[in-house]
Amino acid sequence: MDRLLLGLAVNPALPSHLVDRLIGIADDDLARELAERADLNRAQVRALAARSEGAAVRLAHDGRLRPSDVDPAAQPLAALALIDTGAGPPEWARHFAAAPLVRHREKLAECPGLPQDVARRLADDPDLAVVTELALWAPARLAAELAHHPHAEVRRSVAGNEATPPHLLTALLTGEGLPPARSCRVCDQERVPFVHPPECPRTDCALLSGDACDGSHQSAVHEVRWQALHNPATPAAAVARFAGHPSALLREPVAAREGLPQPVYARLAQDPVPMVRTALAKNPSIDGALMRELAQDRDHDVRRSLAHQPRLPLDLLARLAPSVKPGPVPLPRIAAATRTELAALASSAEPTVRMLVALRRDLPDGLRDALARDRDAKVLKAIAPHPGLTEAQLLAVIDRHGARVAVKAAANPDATAAVLERLARQAGPARKVLREIAVHPNAPLPALLACLADPRARPLAAARPELPGAVLVELLADEDGRVAAAAAANPSLPADAVRALLP
Repeated sequence: MDRLLLGLAVNPALPSHLVDRLIGIADDDLARELAERADLNRAQVRALAARSEGAAVRLAHDGRLRPSDVDPAAQPLAALALIDTGAGPPEWARHFAAAPLVRHREKLAECPGLPQDVARRLADDPDLAVVTELALWAPARLAAELAHHPHAEVRRSVAGNEATPPHLLTALLTGEGLPPARSCRVCDQERVPFVHPPECPRTDCALLSGDACDGSHQSAVHEVRWQALHNPATPAAAVARFAGHPSALLREPVAAREGLPQPVYARLAQDPVPMVRTALAKNPSIDGALMRELAQDRDHDVRRSLAHQPRLPLDLLARLAPSVKPGPVPLPRIAAATRTELAALASSAEPTVRMLVALRRDLPDGLRDALARDRDAKVLKAIAPHPGLTEAQLLAVIDRHGARVAVKAAANPDATAAVLERLARQAGPARKVLREIAVHPNAPLPALLACLADPRARPLAAARPELPGAVLVELLADEDGRVAAAAAANPSLPADAVRALLP
C-alpha cells in the first residue's frame, strides 16, 4: 500500500467521509493503520473489521469490537482476541477448544478466565504445545494438576506460573514430592544419551544449544528449576537451598531474590561468577555491611549495580560514582535523598556525584541554579534539561560548552524559541540536536525548517503542524518514504492535497 495513504490513514484532521473512502480500498496494512484512529464510529469499526482480520484483532484488543461484529468461522483470530479480552461468549471458547488448528487451540489456552470445561479439555489436548501454553496461565487448581504432568515441558510452564501453589513450586524446584518426568523435548526425538552440539548442522532441528538427556532429562530439569527460581511465588526457603548449586544460571536468580537470610547473601557475595554478584548487588534486601563489601568488588559491573541500591549509604556513593553509567533517571538513592543530603552531594569535589544529583528534575531552585553554574561539562549536560531554567541560564550553559550540552539543552521543556533557534543555527556536526528541536513544542518555524535539512530530523519535522501547507505539499514527494508519510499524516496538509492523494 502507498506510504502516502498509510500516512493519510492516521491524519487526525481527515474528515469522516474520507475515512470511509480509505476503509473501502484498504488492504491489511492500510486497515491496521486505520484501526489506530480514535475517532472511528461504530459503522466504521464494523466495516474495517470486516475488511481485515488484522485490524479486527487490534480493534478487539482496544475494546471497540463487539461479538456481534465478528463471525468466528470467518475471522477466528478476531474471535480469539475477543475471548482474550473477556468479551467473547463462552460458546466461542468451547468451539475453539475443539478447533482443528493447533495454533487456534494454543491461542485459546493463553486466554484468562476460560470456562472450567474448556480449560479441562485443553489440559487433555493431544498436542503438547497446547497443554504447555495452558500450564503457563492456568488457575491454581489446574496448575496443581499439571505439575504432575509426565512431560518436562509442561512442568516448565507450571514452574513459571505464579498461580501454582507454593508447595508444588517447591517440589518442582527440588524434585522432592513429585514423580520424575517421563519425557522431555530431547528424548522425544533422539536416542539417549544425547547432547545437542552447539553447532548443529541440521537446518530443521528444533533443539537448543545445551539440550541434553541421558534418561534423567537433565537440561529440561534445569529449565524447570530456572523458571521456579524466577517465580516470586516460590517459597524463599526453597530458593535459598540453591545458593550453592553448581550452575551459575541457577545461582543468579537466588542472588536476586529478596527476603532471604543474610548468611545466604554473604555466601553469594563470594561467588566466583561476576553475574551472580551483580544480581546480588542490585538486591534491596542485602544489608549495609554487605554493601560495603561489594563496594570493594573487583568487577566493574558489580560496583555499577550496587550504585543503584535504594538504601545505599551516601558515603559509598562517591566511591561508586566513577562506575556509574548515568541513565535518564536519577539513582534510587539520590531520588530518595533529602534536601540536606542533596545539598551535601551537590557540593562534592567529585564531578560525577554532582552530575548524578543534577539528573533529578525536582531540585530546589537554588540548588538547580548553583549546578547550572558548575564548571564541569558533564554536570551542565545533566542539569540542562531541568525544568525551570531561564532562557538566560540555558544560553549561558550553551555558551560555555556548546555542542557538548546542546542536545540536552534542546530537550529542556522550558527552552524558548530563541534558545531553540540558536541551537538550530549552530548545530554543525552535532546533528542529534535537530532531532530534539524537531519534536520540541516551542520550536519556531525557522528552527523547524532547519531541521528539514537533516535526514534523521526531517521525518520528525515533517509531522509538525506548524509547517506551511506549501512545504507539506513538497514533502509529499520526498524520496524518503518516512518523510512523505509524515507529511500525509500532518493535520495541516491542505484539503486539496488530501483529496489528491485518494484514488
